[in-house]
Amino acid sequence: MLTDDEFGKWCIDLKLPELTVKTIQAIRQSEPARRVGGGRKNVSGFYPSKKNKKTIQFESHKVELPFIYELEHSDEVLEFYDQPPAFKIKYQSLLGRQLGFFYTPDFFIIRKNGAGWVECKTETELQKLVVKQPHRYVREENGCWVSPPASE
Repeated sequence: MLTDDEFGKWCIDLKLPELTVKTIQAIRQSEPARRVGGGRKNVSGFYPSKKNKKTIQFESHKVELPFIYELEHSDEVLEFYDQPPAFKIKYQSLLGRQLGFFYTPDFFIIRKNGAGWVECKTETELQKLVVKQPHRYVREENGCWVSPPASE
């Protein structure tokens, strides 16, 4: 976990705009936006993060927990937060309607070279979602999945 001075230096090194710095500071200081719960097919739980010096929630032992292991042991990852504050996304439905709602990503990650939100989904889930919501989920040429409305 970064000290306040280390965080300040990281922001300066990356030349982050003031609004971005304030947004990240708010995420760093907030509690998770919601408590996770398991479903019929998922096992939820808590991971004791040494990197973050706190417990991190996960909603899926098959997708989110392995991702947490990856974050915890990556030298590129400085900090990560589960269930960061929600923000509004807008996108067009299949029928052309404009949709908008508040969205809580699974994680917010601070890396040496940047920061961003991550939603953990299986490849199978994403392939189904891209058919139902083609303006919300997109597979890039490099094979990575993105959500353009969440990136704006």
